[in-house]
Parts: sequence; C-alpha cells; structure tokens
Amino acid sequence: MHSTDIAHAPTPQPVPGDRRRWFALAIVMTAAFMDLVDVTIVNIAVPSIQRDEGATFSQIQWITAGYALAFAAGLVTGGRLGDIHGRKRVFLVGIGGFTVASALCGLAVNPEMLVASRILQGAMAALMVPQVLSIVHATFPAHERGKVFGLFGAIVGLGAVSGPLLGALLTEGNLFGLEWRPIFLINLPVGVAALALGSRFITESKAPRALKLDLPGVALVTLALLMLLYPLTRGRELGWPVWGYVSMAGALVVFAALVAYERAKGARDGSPLIELSLFRVKSFAAGIAVQTVFGVGLGIFFLVWTLYMQIGLGWSALRAGLTGVPFSVAVSVAAGVSVQQLVPRFGRKVLQAGALVMMAGVLIYLVEADRYGLGITSWQMALPLAVMGVGMGLVVAPLTDAVLSEVPREHAGSASGLINTVQQMGNALGLGLVSVVFFGVIDEKLAPAEVGPAFVDGFTHALGWVAAVLGAIFLLMFALPKRPAQHVEGDGVVQEAPAVGEKEPELVP
Repeated sequence: MHSTDIAHAPTPQPVPGDRRRWFALAIVMTAAFMDLVDVTIVNIAVPSIQRDEGATFSQIQWITAGYALAFAAGLVTGGRLGDIHGRKRVFLVGIGGFTVASALCGLAVNPEMLVASRILQGAMAALMVPQVLSIVHATFPAHERGKVFGLFGAIVGLGAVSGPLLGALLTEGNLFGLEWRPIFLINLPVGVAALALGSRFITESKAPRALKLDLPGVALVTLALLMLLYPLTRGRELGWPVWGYVSMAGALVVFAALVAYERAKGARDGSPLIELSLFRVKSFAAGIAVQTVFGVGLGIFFLVWTLYMQIGLGWSALRAGLTGVPFSVAVSVAAGVSVQQLVPRFGRKVLQAGALVMMAGVLIYLVEADRYGLGITSWQMALPLAVMGVGMGLVVAPLTDAVLSEVPREHAGSASGLINTVQQMGNALGLGLVSVVFFGVIDEKLAPAEVGPAFVDGFTHALGWVAAVLGAIFLLMFALPKRPAQHVEGDGVVQEAPAVGEKEPELVP
C-alpha cells in the first residue's frame, strides 16, 4: 500500500498540549484513507463502468493504470515540492486537486474523459500522499508517535477492507440513478471538509535544505512508461502493429537515456530523481526488483479477478465485494503478526514464506476455478483468498524495512521514495499486461453463452502468470538481508528513514 510505505524523519519537538494536532491528524488520515479506498473502490466498479459507458477493455485498463502511472511519476516530485514550498501548502493543493479530479471522474461524459480525469486524480494524489507522514512528524512529539502510527495502521487496514465493500454498495445502490458515479462523487464532501479544516488546523513545515526538482527526470520516466504501456494495452485491439513493437523497444532506449541523465544530474547538483548509487547496495537493488515484480502481480490479479467475477460469472458488484472480505481480513491480520512477532524472530524467511503461501493460494484458486467453472461459489473461493491474503500480509508489511535496512542513512529518503514509485510503476505495468495474459486468450467476438467459459479460461491462465511472478519474487528475496537492521543514531535511539526526498523539517509559524 503506497501511502503506508513512505518512511518518516526526525523532527523538532512540536509544542506539547496543543489540541489542534489531533484535528490535523484526523485530516491527514482522512486524506490517506481517501487515496487507499480510491484504488480498491474503482476496481469493483470497473464492469459497471464498462457496461454503462461502452468502454473498450483497453480504456478500462487505463482507468486503473492511468492513476497508478500518474501517481508513480509524481510521487518523488510531490515530496520535494512539500520540502520546498511547505508540506501544509502542497497537501492542501493536492487534496483540493484530488477533489476536483474526483468531481470530473463522476461527471465524465465518455470513457476518454474518465481516463483523463483518473490521470489527473493520480497526479494530485502524488502531491497529497507524501505529505501525510511528514505532517504527522512535524506535528507530534516523539513520545506520541507510536500511538499515532498505531492509529495509522488501523486506518490502512480499514481502507483495505472497506474499499471493495464501499464500492460495491455505492455501485449496487445506484444512488439518484447515477450508477457507478457515486464512487467518485463521495470524495467531494470529504475533500471540501478536509480542505477547510486543514487550512485551519495543520501546522506548516519545510525542509531547510530541500533537494531541487528534477522535472526532466520525471518526463523521461513518464515517456518510457507510456512507450511501454500504450502498445501493451492497445496492441491486441489493433492487431499488434509494428509501431507497437518499435515503441516498446524505444522505451528501453529512453530508460538508458534516463540513467545517463540521472548520473550527470547527480554529479552536477546532487539532487537526481533517482539516486543511482543506491543500486550498488545488493539488498536494495533486489528489494526494488521485488517491489516492481510484486506490483506487476497485484496489477494483473485484481483487475482480472473483478472482471472474472462480474462479467464472467455474472455476479453483482455487492457479491463480488463481499467475496473479497476473507482476503482483506487475512491481509490485515497477517501484516500485524508479521511485523510485531514473526520478522523479529525469523527475518527474511517470513517474507519468503509469504511469497510461497500467496503462490499456494493462487494455485488453489486456479484448481478450484478450473474444476467448478461457472458453478463456483463465494464459499469455495474463501479458502484460496484467505491463503493469498495471509501470504500477502506476511510480505507487504515488513518489505520496506527489509529493502531499506542496508541503505546509507543519508540516502534513506530517496530510497523510500523510490520504493513507492517502482511499486506503482509495477502496478501500472501489470494492468497493461492484462491485455496479454487475460484478454490475449479470449476471442474478441463472443456469443453471450460463450462469455462465461471464456472468462473462466482467461482467469485461470492469468492465475498461472501470477503464480510464476510470485515464484520469481521468492527467488529474488534471497538477496535481501537475513535480518533487517535498524538505523541507530549516536544517542542510541532507533530512527526510521526520512520521508520522500526529505531533509530534517523545521516548523514554520
């Protein structure tokens, strides 16, 4: 979950006894909740959007992938803008823009407008999300932060569980005859309230030695990903034209140009978008690969799973949302146990076990889907989903600490920003690959009676890919440190990594 992975930084002691800080906490937690829910809420409504708007399957992919791509491309820059111009100011701009983009999504008159609005929404989330934990650190004294981050973990768990259910209820409820649109419009009153209260209760903070922006780096990353993703999502519809293969090959050239540019920028002013020296740390390089590949697997699974249940099996959005509850609950429970009890005792083995458990869940699901076909029930899905959820919980919670554990402290902010960025990029790539691993095995023109069996076949084929991805993750994890090390300062106090692109913040009156 991207908004939880961003690590945090030492701050000066805020003024004790200031009750306004609890209002500030509620506001930034609400923003984090909006972002988390927005990702899961859209997945469950995708079939309704496809049916009501007549969207092509490639447009459906871009409704989800466009958000992930814009979020990934802007994440590090969003953190640095907060450092330079003030976390409160950039947070308010982000939440205001997120609210406007949500309105545009809800009022979209065609699939093209919805895709464009989702891209804008992702870009605004990239301004909003990096500020959340930075504001918490600038607002709360050290002795209160344990309680605060416990609350934050609870909010994250609630977001994971409630997103699909809320999306299902809003879609099925068809409020005011608006079909799927309330999943976006619900953000409006929340966003307006957060904007009004945030301007009053959040304390401003900046980083006195903020890094400079690297907009050419952002442009090169975005261009390379577009050159890779656009042909992947449109290729099947267009008959895999030659220009698509040329574009995907050209993406590698642009990535090479990005590396050369970032190396030069690092030497020139010390503030590249990507700190290339980090990749000389074996555990970090392996961890980035794990995050990217994990994002690919999740991007494939969640979109295909939704299409399988609602279009293939013909289930309602509410039934699909309720079917996912065992998965969400298992993720939340396993994540808590993993961090607090298992990783301190068993280290890297917990993450590897998680990858294998999740792969086992995927394979059980594959066997059941193939065996029961269109007659499968929600109860029969509960076991594989719970197993998958346990595996995912064992991985996602401790992974960031494992990746950061051997990173030099002065680069911890850049490293944590990069972890979040590549996970989102992997997610966008996975959504793009749905054209190949799912729609690639489904005939374009199907009679109504053929849709269900074809989607079942496509789903089992995609699950095979997801299982292979998890196997690759298991192998990559051998390069992670056996036990994540904590960063210990001179005073013996354990500190965590700073937020995205962040130096030590100072409070601004």
